[in-house]
Amino acid sequence: MSYIHFDKDQLVNLEFSLTRELLRANRAGSYACTTIISCNTRKYHGLLVVPQPQIDGGLHVLLSSLDETIIQQNAEFNLALHRFKGDVYTPKGHKYITDFESDPFPTITYRVGGVVLTKEMTFVASADRLIIKYTLVDAHSPTTLRLRPFMAFRNIHAVSKANGNADLSYQEAANGIRMRMYPGFSNLVMQFSKKPAFAYRPDWYFNFEYIREKARGYDYLEDLLTPGTFEMPIAKGESVYFVASLEETDPGIFPEIYNHEMRHRIKRDSYEHCLLNASQQFIRHRNKSYEILAGFPWFGCMSRDSFIALPGLTLIQGEFQVFRAVIDELIAGMKGPLFPNMGNGISALYNSVDAPLLFFWTLQQYIRFSGDKEVWKDYGSPMKTILYGFRQGVQYNIHMLDNGLLYAGEEGNAVTWMDAIVDGQPVTPRVGLPVEINALWYNAIKFALELAREAGDTEFINDWESVAARIPVEFVETFWINDKKYLADYVHGSYRDISVRPNMIFATSLPYSPLDDDQRKGVIDRVISELLTPRGVRTLAPKNPAYKPEYTGNQAERDRAYHQGSVFPWLLGHFAEGYLKLHEESGVRFITNIYNGLEEVMTEHGIGSISELYDGDPPHKPSGTISQAWSVAEVQRMKWLVDQYKPVKKTKK
Repeated sequence: MSYIHFDKDQLVNLEFSLTRELLRANRAGSYACTTIISCNTRKYHGLLVVPQPQIDGGLHVLLSSLDETIIQQNAEFNLALHRFKGDVYTPKGHKYITDFESDPFPTITYRVGGVVLTKEMTFVASADRLIIKYTLVDAHSPTTLRLRPFMAFRNIHAVSKANGNADLSYQEAANGIRMRMYPGFSNLVMQFSKKPAFAYRPDWYFNFEYIREKARGYDYLEDLLTPGTFEMPIAKGESVYFVASLEETDPGIFPEIYNHEMRHRIKRDSYEHCLLNASQQFIRHRNKSYEILAGFPWFGCMSRDSFIALPGLTLIQGEFQVFRAVIDELIAGMKGPLFPNMGNGISALYNSVDAPLLFFWTLQQYIRFSGDKEVWKDYGSPMKTILYGFRQGVQYNIHMLDNGLLYAGEEGNAVTWMDAIVDGQPVTPRVGLPVEINALWYNAIKFALELAREAGDTEFINDWESVAARIPVEFVETFWINDKKYLADYVHGSYRDISVRPNMIFATSLPYSPLDDDQRKGVIDRVISELLTPRGVRTLAPKNPAYKPEYTGNQAERDRAYHQGSVFPWLLGHFAEGYLKLHEESGVRFITNIYNGLEEVMTEHGIGSISELYDGDPPHKPSGTISQAWSVAEVQRMKWLVDQYKPVKKTKK
């Protein structure tokens, strides 16, 4: 039995199966995503979702879904399932599903009378190509397989509507056809390993209903175009390969391509292998550049997320060249001391004060894993640009105060990771002195001084040594709440926000901390007592009147809850590091139990991966993206940290 397995009782239960989603992506940033019973519930779902740089640079759904029908003795059994407007499910083919397994490839087994058909799906790692392998395991009479594709040709953030502008024509391809609904798009090429009979009957199907978008307050009805149907006989024991791609391929090599993917894909046969498999899908290599996708299925590249996720996604696996390639790409996009937080080119937003400071932490992790002695030589220039730029002042009112602490933020803008905005105003403004920003600031200065001393850069040392020396005292005086033994979340003038939030964790986890051991213990204890959950760390303590126990509703309602109690798994990395630094070997069991407890999520939401966030209250329902880069990365780093603190077993002589 596969590590991730669902039985018939689970699969026919739509309340269960429609909340489990399947993702397969490649390093080009393309993906296939749907539910485990192949019923799309999001506009982001699709079987071939690919970048279209010539259109708008975004991801586009070309092939939305593919309906299968088994024909025997003039009887037709449609294996598909769709939800249409008015909560109508048809044709209810999920009743024929008996089994789902995730390894070596996601496999659905259908049983219709004496017919047993399996469907295996994979996405090619090196090309924008989906392969579905159909195998007739058992049959007692001649059997025909009919397939009907549904096409969208639209950006993942939009929905398709029936219109008279769609190009309904097609061109023949080897064992298939080629279509392009609108000018400028790539062709969608659909081919088979054996020649099918194609019945050309283009038609629009109306009002596919995406229940996840409906719940999120977005447009949730879509019209899809089908060009017709493909039919072919299939014999008992025979396998037929369907391939959807942007370029025509020799059908004779489909089995070879499929088997190559099977040999080289990391199996999802264990918890750790699932995380490793998921981590590779976030690394996008396209047009000679490397980037980190923040999360599937809708996030793009964000510098903050990239710096947080890079160590867990690359360094643990020894992918130092990929690490440096991503770093170099981010540096190339710098504007003064700031990195593009999201977007690129003229549309890039530079509204992150923490991304430049996380750059230093990420390089510290790089040295930790690689032992590279040339970091100051290679990256000293952007490090200096950040430190001197912040010291002198930059946009968003980011500047160093006379006491050495870092001020950031202005009315109407959110520049820390708690950046949700509703009606043009930040939900958690945090203007002034945010606690994690100043912990990161101190760590960045100390790290740069460490490298400068090794390199003999006396000018830099003279400029920054006195700043670093006075920050710990100022930090404690500003943030430490002596009677409560934890840190204020931010300080603005005479105002101290004493809300219990997780941002203070950074003062315990970073290589250079402004706190002593007793203070770090106070912070860790407070996090454990009020913020820690089995799924991660809450963004606000439940005792706070502003606490939101669930992340639900339309966009405004969700944004109000996003950092007001929602649980984020990525924070576990810094919590674990702070805890283990304090307790060392005696803390291993506690952190190990947290890590092991997260194995349960491998069969939830995005199967084999970790979601963006979870509800603050039990049962901590998953929400946000189904597979988030920093969640997967920091949970992997948490496991690595545990291994570093485990006692070394002594062998008997």
